[in-house]
Amino acid sequence: MTVLLDRRFESALDRLVQEWGSGEYRGAVIEAWLFEDEEPRRRAEGLLAEAGVKARIRSAYKPLVHAFLEEIDTAGLARVAIRYPVHEGADPIRFLSEAYPLPALLDGGEVAFETGGADLIYDVRCEYRDGRVADHAVFAPNRLRTNHIGQPSLACAGWIKATNLPDEAPDWDEPFETEIERVFQAAMHALTTHDWPQQEPYAATIAIDVTIAGIERSLGYGDEVMSTREALHEDLYFSTLEWFHHRAGRALDDRTLRPGQIVPDIRAGKGEARVHVALRAFASPRDPARPLQDMERADAAPGLPQIEQELAALPGECFQSISCEGRPVRGVYRAGSRAAVLVTSGQHANETSGPVGAFRAVRRLLANPDANVAFVPVENPDGYALHGRLCENNPRHMHHAARYTSLGNDLEYGGEEPIHEIGARRKALELSGAQLHVNLHGYPAHEWARPFTGYLPRGFEQWALPKGFFLILRYHPSWSDTARTFIEAVTRGLSAVPGLAEFTRRQLVLCALHSAAPPPEMINDVPCILMAQERHPTPLTLITEFPDETIYGAAYRFAHTVQMATVIAAEEAFSTIMDGMA
Repeated sequence: MTVLLDRRFESALDRLVQEWGSGEYRGAVIEAWLFEDEEPRRRAEGLLAEAGVKARIRSAYKPLVHAFLEEIDTAGLARVAIRYPVHEGADPIRFLSEAYPLPALLDGGEVAFETGGADLIYDVRCEYRDGRVADHAVFAPNRLRTNHIGQPSLACAGWIKATNLPDEAPDWDEPFETEIERVFQAAMHALTTHDWPQQEPYAATIAIDVTIAGIERSLGYGDEVMSTREALHEDLYFSTLEWFHHRAGRALDDRTLRPGQIVPDIRAGKGEARVHVALRAFASPRDPARPLQDMERADAAPGLPQIEQELAALPGECFQSISCEGRPVRGVYRAGSRAAVLVTSGQHANETSGPVGAFRAVRRLLANPDANVAFVPVENPDGYALHGRLCENNPRHMHHAARYTSLGNDLEYGGEEPIHEIGARRKALELSGAQLHVNLHGYPAHEWARPFTGYLPRGFEQWALPKGFFLILRYHPSWSDTARTFIEAVTRGLSAVPGLAEFTRRQLVLCALHSAAPPPEMINDVPCILMAQERHPTPLTLITEFPDETIYGAAYRFAHTVQMATVIAAEEAFSTIMDGMA
């Protein structure tokens, strides 16, 4: 193991109390913005009050949402008008996005957003049903930094304002660097200044272990949660990946780079924060223990051993490839007289509803002796195991570190020798000759943010907010008419899923209030994206997208039911089309 960094950083909240509670600042009035949950902030205010300092300590993360949760009277609200900042150093909708999901939290009150100035202030007007009007100015503390690839980023920041200081000292209005900012900057400095080899992968595992306090607050709407630890995971993972792309001269959206497995493991702590960055060899594969479940009623992702048992029980010819860490990537092919279909899931292993939905569908399809199905339930078992391990401490986080393979690439783009995970898909296509590939995916079930590098997730802005279940159909240009017929039939089949149309409509409406994206094409109440391209070997590739990172219980059961229904509808539609072309 090679250690790149091992440091501790004092809690900014403790530092604030120590510095301002010494008695030296009696009579002062301070406002501070930190990345701390409400309870420790209120406790610190009490300690400062005992020292004669009037303090209000707010959240530096999503300050507008926190203001409505903690300070602004929401009882009897009829209408809220919000002018959000637009800063030249940020995406124009950056602060509009950060206000998500405020309208859903206000019990039916109308919320209107409009663009404001560049002064990092949300101007808020609250109108109440009893005729009252209240105006608020909500500060959004940010500072311009040069990021890991040399670009300016408007980043969330700790801040302090102080007045009525002793000896008529000048007021304060300046950044107050917090431990989470220091952890992020220190980790990125250690990673970007290390002497990396030129040949990929640069390491087996790049482990970024952090123990830190912070915000972990459920919002009581859908799966929405405000989590600074999750945000730190996302920012560390993608910033490291981007820096390796930048270093290699690759486009930031290139998915072929194999830097190694980048694993930020962010755990809850108290007091000082610790960050430890090390390069590690792969250990023996460890799959977290998970209870056996009935696939029909599974309320969480099953374990890899159960998936292998379930697969072994299916009829057909078995095949496999081997993952980078040595896990089998298994599949099965059962020939039949109907048009062949390839069903895969778990390409991005933190998208966990696909494997269960696929199993439920394939079982039903194979009950028909004429069905012609190739099936790979978990294409990325290394990532699937990593996701399970990360969920042991943070079960609801999206954990994008588990998205790609242990080499760090998207397996669909892995063509170089040795061929690992993608070998199973290639074998399935070789055996079946399928012309339709149904590839089950997911995306975050709650807001996805990168607060220390511009807030919106660079390159994935369209996935930042949940917007319901939708379909992506990629087709070879010569299959254009067939593609349209196919998607019409699939979406008609999905109209029979109870609650799906309303689920998607509700999320789309809220997403539209915080996004500049154009509305999707709606086909039979299902948002659809149709793309003519020849990148895929199959003429038709149907990709599902359900917001499932990371959900449980009834929400998870609904997710894998929708995935199941899509596979069944797609196989039926494709078989009917191909029979008509025969």
